Amino acid sequence: MIISLIAAVGNNRVIGTKGDLPWHLPDDMKFFAKTTRGHHVLMGRKNFESIPEKYRPLPGRPNIVVTRNNDFNAEQIILESSIEKGIEKAKEAGETELFIIGGGEIYNQTIDVADKLYITHVDASPEGETKFPEFDGSKWTKTELLNHPKDDVHNLSFSICVYDKI
Repeated sequence: MIISLIAAVGNNRVIGTKGDLPWHLPDDMKFFAKTTRGHHVLMGRKNFESIPEKYRPLPGRPNIVVTRNNDFNAEQIILESSIEKGIEKAKEAGETELFIIGGGEIYNQTIDVADKLYITHVDASPEGETKFPEFDGSKWTKTELLNHPKDDVHNLSFSICVYDKI
């Protein structure tokens, strides 16, 4: 099973601020939905709770939520107490590519086991407390999938790249 991390990342590695995304990029959200649909997604509880209620759980894909909070409960998700148990659950289900979708602490704990990164590089350096971990680019092969200029719907330019571990 391929373990992939998928995130939109600012020039300063910021991915979130106060439990929300620091930008609105509809075409990136479409890419995220198309890429992850039909695959297990793994996320932390805070990230799950940051998703607008009408989209929880993310439709068309099994949602694995990792939390140490024994009182947490949500419908139609797979609840696990550790990232390792979540990864194992996806493997047992025959998943071919598991997508780690955040948040920051989950990315930090999985960057070293990832086989692939789907990174939307956003041309901005927003304020924010949640950052994507640093990674050594020399250990990855980068392929640019899309270069999206700023337009009347997207107030920031961005490029979507895939990094495969060498």
